[in-house]
Amino acid sequence: MTAYEPPGGRGAADAQQEAGHDVAYDAVVLAGGAARRLGGADKPGVRVGGRALLDRVLAACADARSTVVVADPRPTSRPVTWAREDPPGGGPLAALDAGLRRTTAERVVVLSADLPFLDDGTVRRLLAALGTSGADGALLTDADGRDQPLVAAYRAPALRRELQALAQAASTSGSAAGGGLTGLPLRRLTGALGLTRVPDPVASFDCDTWDDIATARARIREHGHVLDEWISAVKDELGIELDVDTKVLLDLARDAAHGVARPAAPLTTFLVGYAAAQATRGEGGPEAVAEASRKATALALRWAQEAASAKSDAAPDATPDTRPDAG
Repeated sequence: MTAYEPPGGRGAADAQQEAGHDVAYDAVVLAGGAARRLGGADKPGVRVGGRALLDRVLAACADARSTVVVADPRPTSRPVTWAREDPPGGGPLAALDAGLRRTTAERVVVLSADLPFLDDGTVRRLLAALGTSGADGALLTDADGRDQPLVAAYRAPALRRELQALAQAASTSGSAAGGGLTGLPLRRLTGALGLTRVPDPVASFDCDTWDDIATARARIREHGHVLDEWISAVKDELGIELDVDTKVLLDLARDAAHGVARPAAPLTTFLVGYAAAQATRGEGGPEAVAEASRKATALALRWAQEAASAKSDAAPDATPDTRPDAG
């Protein structure tokens, strides 16, 4: 991984994202691996940018009609349906089959739980690529051009068909440990599907080792992205879903700091948020925030203008008034 921005420019990516925006889909997140290369650590719970890896992935597929997480239940940033392969630890195909059984949509997004840079735009691009290609699935490829079948959108009927065929073949031959899909590699599934590929060296970056975790944590704090990451983390922590114009709030904080006093910046932005919530009985949206910000910015600018006028009105040789205050 060398940069945040996917190759090829944003124009094509934005068009793909828009094409997949209204596609109904379910999501299956595989979060039950052993994480041997992390020394058996609870990988889905490892935090990057203050958020658990699993929560970051769940945020990327937040508009899924339903989301199934294949793992033992745990606290998450939003409600999900839990599933488990039988027996637990049966491998990715067994886990995928267990999750897929709890979905009903014609399209399903399949994700691993260790993707720190996955976002909703990537999910929409995958869905758009699936829709326009006519393939059984659309998956990301990484910086080395390798397929990433756990960052993909699939046609659910094709997945069910091939999973059933693999399970029957394995059970008949006795080649899979424990029978069925247990222990079978993902390539047995992807090799039977018609796939289209979407290159993205960033969103496909997964965290298999502690070095990967360290890299992700460093990238999250890069200057061009740290504010967006911080705002997303705060919204998750507070349990709110509100899209706001960050530039408007930053400009307001600047004007309050310069026009009034530095401590006015955080206090003013807090009051704007409170006013926006009050304006619509606790259901303040982006429009309410924008309107409150506009009013507060205008007030801060009036304060600055008054201060400037006071300085220009004073005579250059005026003697300071040293008399005690009246009363």
